[in-house]
Amino acid sequence: MRTYKIAVLPGDGIGREVIPEAVRVLEGVLKLIGKQSFEFVTFDCGGQYYLETGKEWTDEAQEFVKTVADGVLLGAVGANTADGKPVRRPDGNLAGYSIVIGLRMDLDLYANVRPVKLYDGVTTPLAGKTPHDIDMMIVRENTEGLYVPMRGTLTRGGEDECALDVRLITRKGSERVIRFAFEQTKRRKGAPVDGKSRVTCVDKSNLLAGCQLFRRVYDEVATEFPDVQRDYAYVDAWTQWCVRSPEKYDVVVAPNEFGDIMTDLGAVIQGGLGLAPAGNIGESHGVFEPVHGSAPTHYGKKDANPIASILAGAMMMNWLGERRKDRACLQVGTMVDAAVAEVLREGRVRTYDLCNGPFSNVIPSSTDKVAKAILEKASEKAERV
Repeated sequence: MRTYKIAVLPGDGIGREVIPEAVRVLEGVLKLIGKQSFEFVTFDCGGQYYLETGKEWTDEAQEFVKTVADGVLLGAVGANTADGKPVRRPDGNLAGYSIVIGLRMDLDLYANVRPVKLYDGVTTPLAGKTPHDIDMMIVRENTEGLYVPMRGTLTRGGEDECALDVRLITRKGSERVIRFAFEQTKRRKGAPVDGKSRVTCVDKSNLLAGCQLFRRVYDEVATEFPDVQRDYAYVDAWTQWCVRSPEKYDVVVAPNEFGDIMTDLGAVIQGGLGLAPAGNIGESHGVFEPVHGSAPTHYGKKDANPIASILAGAMMMNWLGERRKDRACLQVGTMVDAAVAEVLREGRVRTYDLCNGPFSNVIPSSTDKVAKAILEKASEKAERV
């Protein structure tokens, strides 16, 4: 029996509270199904670790993540100094940069995958929309675009006079993430409005040369998937249509910086960042994380929502199950997602960020109590089976 080794990087702030709860849920469900072939190995890392040691993480952690780990569960990074300022490296980047951005490049995690799903029992700011309307996947190119390190500032006489950022779009980067997006339709039920498999290309090809290349490549790849409907949107128009008619969208693919902004909108319509998981996926590696930040001012209050981290863990299990053809991993992912859905639907146990609308009278639960409720619900379902 294969033993999976999972690198756990809690990071900073509330990451140190929600990631351990995600591990607790995964370990609990693994035990429920009798699968013990998982080893979760935790490493300190991030801004606080940098403050204490002058390094973002240890050489041992880097080696394990890059050469040993079958999967990585990552919390948010970013810490503050005693005077409340962000901890930064000498190059000006936030301490933790080499973990978040560095891993994307070092492991070539070219696809950032963001499920945008509204669960029953969660309120959305979109009037009249229900869980039957919001269930899409946004696939964002993750290694190029505006975020490539081709930037600089012209400083003369102590004054910053000019700043330059270069946007890079390549055929290789576009083709592989677009093909990845089309492949995802095979695992989904289609758009909520009509059940049709559809990939929407979101860009700014009416103006930008990089987006024109991205769209040309999209059209080329689309010919390989004749059963998947093509769809197009300029990014500014998409943000409007996503709010008005989210039920139209199945899988959405976009260049890096546009996808980054779009997924934050997606988090809002699904009920908030506390419910938003993400996967950073390449050919051989996967790093899974909650979308939210480290929120250092909340650390220690035990009020952070652990569900995004728990769902990130479920994503990791599903990815491992598909990659390794391991039904037990897929079973864990399904059980965790179902348990989360049931706890949210019942509405009795939830953190403060979800105590709104019809749930405004619910007394907020702590981070660990929410995780405990999810694990208990998984146990109840396992017993019924």
